[in-house]
Parts: sequence; C-alpha cells; structure tokens
Amino acid sequence: MSKIWKGAAAILGLVAAAEAGGTAYFYRRTMKRYNAKTERTMKMSGVDWEHYIPMMKERREWLEEQPHEDVWITSKDGLRLHGTYFKGEGGNKAVICFHGYTSQGMNDYGCLSKYYLDHGFRVLLIDERAHGQSEGTYIGFGTMDRLDGMDWIRWMISEIGEDAQIMLHGNSMGGATVCMIGGMELPPQVKGIVSDCAFTSAKDVFTHVLHSMYHLPAFPMIQIADRVNRKNAGYGLDDCNAAREVRKAKVPFLFIHGEKDIFVPCWMCEEIYKNCAAPKTKLIFKGAGHGESYYKDPETYEKALDSFIGGIMK
Repeated sequence: MSKIWKGAAAILGLVAAAEAGGTAYFYRRTMKRYNAKTERTMKMSGVDWEHYIPMMKERREWLEEQPHEDVWITSKDGLRLHGTYFKGEGGNKAVICFHGYTSQGMNDYGCLSKYYLDHGFRVLLIDERAHGQSEGTYIGFGTMDRLDGMDWIRWMISEIGEDAQIMLHGNSMGGATVCMIGGMELPPQVKGIVSDCAFTSAKDVFTHVLHSMYHLPAFPMIQIADRVNRKNAGYGLDDCNAAREVRKAKVPFLFIHGEKDIFVPCWMCEEIYKNCAAPKTKLIFKGAGHGESYYKDPETYEKALDSFIGGIMK
C-alpha cells in the first residue's frame, strides 16, 4: 500500500511540476514585454495582413510626413510614457488612441489617423506601458493602462484648454482599456468612446486562448499566473473587467467587432455592450477577423464614425 501512495505522490509531484513549468512559460511569453512578440500576436489573430500592406504603407508614409512631435508623461508608479502628437489644424477636437497587445500607437493607427486629421482632430497616439517607447516591464492589459489613460486625458486638456472636446479610440487591448476608462469619473471634456474588438478581461482572453489555440485547461494556470502577476505587476487578471466597468459608464460608446474574430471572440463585445449603462451603438463587421474591421470595409467604418462624432461633438 505504501508503494501505491508513494507512486501516486510521485505522479502528483510530476503533474504539479509540469503545471508550474507551463504556467511560468505562459506567463513569461505573455506578460513581460520583451517576450511578448508582435509576430506571434499577428499570427494568433488569424488575419491575412499581407493583403492590407499596400494600404498600410501608403497611409503610414502620409502620416509620417504630417507635423508631429514626441510627448511624454510620468505614470503614477513612475514610468515614463510616450505618445506621438499630431496637432493638425489646432482646433478643440482631439482623439486619444490606444493600441493593441504587443503593438504601438503609430502601428495600429497608421491608417485611421488620416480620417481623424482630415476631420479636424488633433491626434495623440500613445504607447501603452511596456510597449513602444514607453517604459515598463509588465504589460498592463487595460487594468494599469486605464490609470495612465486618465493622465493622458489631463495632458490633452492642458494642451487645448477647458473647451476641449475629446474622444477615446481603442482597439483590442486598447479597446478594453477605453472601456475600463469609461467606468471612471471622467472630466466633462471627454465626449465619447470608440471600442474596437475589446476583450472583457485578461483572465477571459487568456482562458479562451488556452482552450482554443493551445487545447489546455485554464485551471490552475490562470490562478497561478494571477497570483504571480499580482505580486510582480500589481494587479490580478480579473481585477478590472471591461464588462463590469461599463456598468458605470456615462459617456456614449460605439462598439465595433469582427464577426470572425478568433482571438477575441465576438461574444466578448456582446457582453460588454449588454452591460454598458451609457448610450451605445454596436457595429459587427461580417467576415472580419481580429482588428480587421477598418481594413475590411473602411467606408462603412468611417460612416459609423461620422454618425457617432456628429452626435457627441459640436
């Protein structure tokens, strides 16, 4: 009998060691900036981005030719955060853009910025913490970035003045970020929020990826990673949930998602939309994958922005 118990104990020990090793591997390649790779994220999106390269290249070259400057703020926990600022025509309308996981502002908004600049907006493309030129070791997944976002809003108000009219636009992780910001006490200068392909929480999206792409159980990997991240990065993976935060929202929302999104499934958009307490509009792009909606149908996307902006800004 003692041999059986020893054998069982040995098997459990091996399983525990395998779980710990798997969690450590998952955590390192997901939560730490230098191990989270853009190429891997693009593959996981399931979108054939090669198809859109000519458009991206043309728009990015145009954008880089527009007058712009690097701007910086310091987060509450001491990180130096970077943004690329386009003053445009210098009016009182502005958009602050929040990019997706493993990307940066100039990458995700190289195309869409032209729309905003052509419509008289100032444009601020931020690099979220642990991305681009911003400092940080651990990725914020919206929970920390929502606090940084409030600092960027204050920066923009100080730049324009009290008559500023500000819109927030986020995609993927940035979409979750702006949803979480929407649940905070916002200054009256923030008039509306566009959330494109947002996830509900880091916990939900990690669970989905483990199940659908790695065919692994989430338990106990998510629970272990949650404890590790709480210690290292200062937040748990479900501390801030976009679907919960929008229950406190007051400013109007435009929700956008791709019907064929396999990375952040469309049900997450539906969950956030259902919970949103503020005036809201939803647009689901048929056949679009993760972050693909604008590229799939720029005309429909821009018409939706026209309608949304027309209802929130003078």
